[in-house]
Amino acid sequence: MQTYVVEKTDKSIKVGFKDVNLTMIAPLIKALDDDKDVEIARFIDKHPELSDRQIYVEVKKGKPEDALDRAFKKISEYYSAVNE
Repeated sequence: MQTYVVEKTDKSIKVGFKDVNLTMIAPLIKALDDDKDVEIARFIDKHPELSDRQIYVEVKKGKPEDALDRAFKKISEYYSAVNE
């Protein structure tokens, strides 16, 4: 999976994902929704063969990339614990 920033402001970020399916996106959106500092976390899906999947994150406070880092860490910790 390759990620890249599509657009970024002080309070929001849109991230694109190459070669990813909903199995990876759904837990990420859930983790972002559970974050008290995140205002909006949305999945943007156009035709999967014509464009990459994207997510949009807007934060109440802090940096949007920090919210993404927390979400990825939460997912990593969860799946690491499940596999033990």
